[in-house]
Amino acid sequence: MNPDTQSLTAYVASFVATTRTAAIPPEVRRLGKRFILDGLGLALCGAVSPASRLIREYLKSLSCRSDQGVTVLGSDLCLAPRFAALANGTSIHADDYDDTQLAVSKDRVYGLLTHPTAPVLPAVLAFCECDHRSGEDLLTACLVGVEVETKISEAIHPRHYQEGFHSTATCGTFGAATGVAHLLGFEVETTQRALGIAASQAAGLRENFGTMTKPLHAGRASESGVVAAELAALGFTASPIVLEAERGFFQAAGGGYEAGLIDGKLGNPWTLDSPGVSIKPHPCGSLTHPAMSVMLDLIRRHDIGAEQVKRVRVGTNRNMPNALIHHRPTNELQAKFSMEFCLAILLLERKAGLEEFTNEVVNRTEVQDLIGKIDFHVHPEAEAAGYDKMTSIVEIELESGEKVEGRADFGKGSPADPMSDEELAEKFRYCALYGGLPEAKLEEALEIIWQLDALDDVAQLVAALDLQ
Repeated sequence: MNPDTQSLTAYVASFVATTRTAAIPPEVRRLGKRFILDGLGLALCGAVSPASRLIREYLKSLSCRSDQGVTVLGSDLCLAPRFAALANGTSIHADDYDDTQLAVSKDRVYGLLTHPTAPVLPAVLAFCECDHRSGEDLLTACLVGVEVETKISEAIHPRHYQEGFHSTATCGTFGAATGVAHLLGFEVETTQRALGIAASQAAGLRENFGTMTKPLHAGRASESGVVAAELAALGFTASPIVLEAERGFFQAAGGGYEAGLIDGKLGNPWTLDSPGVSIKPHPCGSLTHPAMSVMLDLIRRHDIGAEQVKRVRVGTNRNMPNALIHHRPTNELQAKFSMEFCLAILLLERKAGLEEFTNEVVNRTEVQDLIGKIDFHVHPEAEAAGYDKMTSIVEIELESGEKVEGRADFGKGSPADPMSDEELAEKFRYCALYGGLPEAKLEEALEIIWQLDALDDVAQLVAALDLQ
């Protein structure tokens, strides 16, 4: 615990200001490279999305393009750091294909927690490219920012998510701000001010799930973190106790927090190591993934085709339908938050990748017909398992009368069933090629990222991701 004389915000700021690379365990550094690899691949494929294209169009209209700026991945744009962070953060989250934090306590709603990389990586990457910082600087600052983001998200009362806030947007702002603060070498007091400024910018509502505004949440969190750090560096003032104050972030946004989940817990253990973070095999909401893993297993083991299916029943805890709100999706963004679509497309195609999440596929007659055969409901066994899990129970009833079923608490890509390094590299190749990276550059980019802590200049990494 903190000494009585140190506020919680000061404790967080002290962690940011004093953490050094040598103090970060090798396993955490290894995991950090994996999440940076995943995020960079997603920035490339996400840049193709309609949302990212509109963000770039908007930024061009501001006349903020600069040949001296930093790179918007997947494009020929160079912008000031805050705007590059906005564009790249939106792209990483555009396909809902990015990593997801795990909960610890049974009363923590699994979906409460964040997509940690999308807000932090673009903010830190912008300054690393601009200042020709090392790969080790990039890795360490990202790890610090992600650690702060995830611990804040873990600690806030579940009301925060349950009543409508999107924690990637809110908690991600703190992650971006502290990642940049660490990179720029802020002292504790300056970091406290950056946290104070970040808190008043932290925003984002789950009502916008299934629209372009959801990925904008990650982009704005990244941009707001950059603004918070840049203003703090200039001497801009803010409350030094913004996290725990009576009118501060935890109370206003969540009705309070569990001190034991953050106080004294930063880096002890590091969230990436325990309880871990999931990397997605499918570009859709993380809450669909356990059921999708079960469905794929049943399809393959029993050689099930869509034409054989009479009815599918999938049961979860009550908080999962609270996030998977689109039961009859009519576009690709709604489909990402539709349990019914995600299971239907697996039955029809035996895969659910970027090509399957398009408006055209979603509205195919056979897809919509099969969606009508899927019953998504609350199951008492899944409810009893606790909200720290995504327990999903799938039963397929065939036209023959036969029934097959299975269940899972977590999906492929979770710490319980992680992707191997080669599986992750294959996901990167898939995403990068989808985003237009020449095949000849793939292995160069992979090698640089796997050896990130030996890289002298992050600009070399950015150049390896250039589409030209």
